Formats: sequence, C-alpha cells, structure tokens
Amino acid sequence: MFRDCQRTAVHLETRDAYMKSDPAFIDWKAGVILDPAGRWADWHAIVTEATSRGVEVRRARVVSTPVSEYIRFEYDVTDGLNIAAGESVRWLSRRRATDIALPGNDFWLFDSHLVLVNHFDGEGENMEVELTEDPEVAKLCESAFGAVWKRATPHAEFELA
Repeated sequence: MFRDCQRTAVHLETRDAYMKSDPAFIDWKAGVILDPAGRWADWHAIVTEATSRGVEVRRARVVSTPVSEYIRFEYDVTDGLNIAAGESVRWLSRRRATDIALPGNDFWLFDSHLVLVNHFDGEGENMEVELTEDPEVAKLCESAFGAVWKRATPHAEFELA
C-alpha cells in the first residue's frame, strides 16, 4: 500500500501494549542496545521510499499516562526508526482524548480513502488486517486522526510520565 500511495499515509495507534512476544521488545527490556533502522530494515526502507517520493507519513499515538513499559520501548525506538525514515510522530495523552470520537481499532489510512484496519487480541498480538474503501469508515478515520494530530505533542517535545 505504501508503494501505491501518492499523497498521505497516516497511522493511529491507541493501545498501550503490542506484541509483548516481540524479540526486539524482549531485547530492549534486557538492556540490549537496538539499532532500529537495522532491526526493522524492511519497514525503514518502505517508509523512506514513500517519503522520498513526497508522501507525507504521519503517526499519532494515544497513550495512557504514566506510560506502559511497551510505550517506553516505542518511544525509545521512534527517533531511530520512524523519524529517521521521514515519518512525523506525535503523542497524545489518553486523558486529553476523551472528547475525540475514535474508531475501535488502530488503522492506516492511505490517500484519504484506503483503510487498513489492524485487529489485535487482548495481549496485543496482531490477529489480522482488514482492508476497506468504505467512504464512511475512511471519513471517520480521517476525522479521528486529524483531531488527535491537532491536539498531540510532537515526538521531540513529548515527555514520558
């Protein structure tokens, strides 16, 4: 989807933990120094290619504060992975999101019309993805992302609590 994307790719994350079985998370917890761009080289390359073509890639994370251990991990790798690949990343405390209508799942929205919905189990393991071009779903996702983005704090300024 990144290769076909022409203008925008936005991602909304709303969980406080993902894939606790992720080997990178396990290594990080053990104190291993990670090279995010190397560890996730395929992802880094895909996003770098898209941003080099002028695609605006943005990621917003709605998180509980104080943050979970997994969110600390994500925060620690964001500069070396997401920012280094050309993404813009912002963070919003869940306390400041109460009045925002949010979809029930995390998603990617490509060029304001193609939605990739991420379905996770209760432990944060990825169960499946769902693709839809339903205009109402795309509209909800675009509106939710825009509201979060407007209120969220840029990565470099966000303070973990």
